[in-house]
Amino acid sequence: MSFSRAIATVGGLTLVSRLAGFARDILTASVLGAGPVADAFFIALKLPNLFRRLFAEGAFGVAFVPLFAAELQLKGRAAAARFAEEALAVLLAVLLPFTLAALAAMPWLMLGLAPGFSDEPAKFAMAVELARLTFPYLTLVSLVALLGGILNALDRFGPFAAAPIAFNLTLVAALLTAPRLGWEPGRAMAAAVTLSGVVQLLWLAWACRSAGIVLRLRRPRVTDGMRRLFRLVGPGALGAGVMQINLFLNIVLASLLPSGSVSFLYYADRLNQMPLGVIGIAIGTALLPVLARHAAAGDEEKVRHYLSRALEFSLLLGLPAAVALGVSGGPMVAVLFERGAFGPAETQATAMALAAYAVGVPAYVIAKSLNVAFFARQDTATPVRVAIIVTVSTVALALALLPVLGHVGIALATGLAAWLDVGLLVVALRKRGLLSLDARLMRRGPRIAAAAVGMGAALALGGAALAPWLGHPATMVRFAALGVLVLGGMAVFGGLAHLLGGARLADLTGFLKRPPADATES
Repeated sequence: MSFSRAIATVGGLTLVSRLAGFARDILTASVLGAGPVADAFFIALKLPNLFRRLFAEGAFGVAFVPLFAAELQLKGRAAAARFAEEALAVLLAVLLPFTLAALAAMPWLMLGLAPGFSDEPAKFAMAVELARLTFPYLTLVSLVALLGGILNALDRFGPFAAAPIAFNLTLVAALLTAPRLGWEPGRAMAAAVTLSGVVQLLWLAWACRSAGIVLRLRRPRVTDGMRRLFRLVGPGALGAGVMQINLFLNIVLASLLPSGSVSFLYYADRLNQMPLGVIGIAIGTALLPVLARHAAAGDEEKVRHYLSRALEFSLLLGLPAAVALGVSGGPMVAVLFERGAFGPAETQATAMALAAYAVGVPAYVIAKSLNVAFFARQDTATPVRVAIIVTVSTVALALALLPVLGHVGIALATGLAAWLDVGLLVVALRKRGLLSLDARLMRRGPRIAAAAVGMGAALALGGAALAPWLGHPATMVRFAALGVLVLGGMAVFGGLAHLLGGARLADLTGFLKRPPADATES
């Protein structure tokens, strides 16, 4: 599969997942609003996700894929499958006892995660109960990540990218069926989180079988392959742990603010995650096995080409996304969430947080590609050092902004710190001579930025002109008006980017397919 097709596959399926997620969030906002039950559920959802990013998508993911790809290329499919079985055994040996211990210690974990909830005993008890229902998802989704890493290394990106769709559809089904069955919606959604893990695991196991990989359960052993994995996982775990500390402290700070603050940040981050998931994760997922292969082969010209194209693609989609969220975030939040228990006050508070998060969207997407440049060379230590500095800076900035901006200060600190992350990664790559970007990227970057600014002005004018329809009582009218605004902004950006020379129309169909020799084209 070509690099461009891989990005399109991952990005397209992630987009479908995000749209399903929005359907879930629209229902959640209508049913739970931004009150105590919503806060409790979002905390319960974040807890396994924090550890998931540490175990599966953090240290383990970035260490496993390059090593599995190397085994596959150098020793063949049987050796790679054996390596994956050894990794599966180690993963289960760690996660199963950890999950059981966490379930038993959940009240104490919740005290550390959301200390502000202790002032409201009913809310605290609800959070503990819901977290016990969601936490087994950690083990299931970690196994999903292992199987997904195998498929990605085999250039089969579709099944893993489609797995989160099952997560969102399972939670939507729980929301729709809970009232009919007399279940409390918060409990039904929490149980559905773990059920979705079972569905995803079965889906990925079937996809691996179709790809000719069937993993057997082995007894955990410290083999040479596992020693190499541990050497990479160690720094990676520290780096992922540092980033999760940042997320953890954000939750702690939000829990100390008035009720609803956790929910405002959650809903804002859901919109913020649309470009981060569709663009950043898609590029990073497709880029890692490509760079790993070319770095292992010593082909630095191809590494330079693919990294340059990935950064160009990051700017082409990341910059307009950030401007759109910042300028039109208010109408987006109102149209998507303002109904039922979610009123105008919740819309304003969420939109302010969204604008603050949007500051860091381009930086986050760029950082995904820059981190892959290290991971592809099996260097997980350098991103750790950068992550530590960024996390400390984020927390310090959030504490400074909190008294003035409240929950918006937490979001703004996160957005600004993303740019510090990019700056430090660039310095580290340049110091090692690993960031050699081509002339095409340097020429197109400023033109893409100019097109995004022009689009922002058009969105501001369009939002004012469409205000009566964006606030119309009929839901379909509001959605239609938002669709006109979004599609109009996309058309303006595309036209300006083409006229200014920031992108070509051919890039939409042939982006990233060119060989390195063509990388300097205008």
